[in-house]
Amino acid sequence: MSSSRHRVAVIGGDGIGPEVCAEALKIVAAAGVDLDTTDFDLGAARYLRDGAVLPDATLEELRGFEAILLGAVGPPVGDTAVPPGTLERGLLLRLRFELDLYVNLRPFTGVPGSIGEGADFVVVRENTEGTYAGEGGFLRKGTAHEVATQGSVNTRMGVERCVRYAFELAERRRRRLTLVHKTNVLTFAGDLWQRTVKEVAAEHPEVEWDYNHVDAACIYLVEQPARYDVIVTDNLFGDILTDLAGAVAGGIGFAASANLNPARTGPSLFEPVHGAAHDIAGKGVANPLAAIHSAALMLDHLGETDAAARILKALAAQADAMSAGSPSSSTQLSTTAVGDAIAERL
Repeated sequence: MSSSRHRVAVIGGDGIGPEVCAEALKIVAAAGVDLDTTDFDLGAARYLRDGAVLPDATLEELRGFEAILLGAVGPPVGDTAVPPGTLERGLLLRLRFELDLYVNLRPFTGVPGSIGEGADFVVVRENTEGTYAGEGGFLRKGTAHEVATQGSVNTRMGVERCVRYAFELAERRRRRLTLVHKTNVLTFAGDLWQRTVKEVAAEHPEVEWDYNHVDAACIYLVEQPARYDVIVTDNLFGDILTDLAGAVAGGIGFAASANLNPARTGPSLFEPVHGAAHDIAGKGVANPLAAIHSAALMLDHLGETDAAARILKALAAQADAMSAGSPSSSTQLSTTAVGDAIAERL
């Protein structure tokens, strides 16, 4: 058992979120780490009940935790009771901006049988700028001459701190870094990103780096995913590329993420990227591996490196067994049974 007791906020959220969060917390306990958890009722269900998305008082309370574990938020597909963007901007993006979670780290290891089998790479996505910063607006909205603009905000500080994180990560891995952008069309933002990478690269001569246009990277992720080690990219491209990477590596149910504040001026947030999946909620068939992997990333961030490494090893063994389709570890196991199986491996 760890000698430290970490204060962690838990946002189970909507759909399968509470189910996969429960398995993640089960595995953390099985790994011998003691968490002092506090549950927060946030998401689509809360919004429909009382109109609250992320009250200021709740945000201030969240600042006092060491980390946040989130399951998933969002209404069922096609449900219009929650206006589009309400939760994305009011909850998820607000947490990223307010807590300065400027690195979105998404690791991928191709499971056996996937087209990405053998691949092992991470995407470092800038998480607080780009097109998600909210710059833009309407002119003559609702008329035949309507104009909508949506800008991409890229600051030297924001780009550089993300790039530095990526190079430092590459040094600890296989010392290969790829910048992904669209410099031939996005000539201003792309130029800033490319110049920054070149300048920071001079401080890391042991790291080899190259550049891919984002459309080429989409092809390479499908045809040659093992070519990548560390990908660094902007907010929008990172969002799209990591969904593709999840599919390539075995399915979005395996895709974990860490929204990091490397300066540790507040809590970092850890979540699977698969969404609320209301169509399978309550059926006990949700894949909890992404949430468990996210919890392992959380433990590593909290300094519980041994427990995190053991969880990742057990996860890999379980993913191999599930891919092999063995009777005791097949994809027919329930959500809780998968958690139990990983706990036994620990």
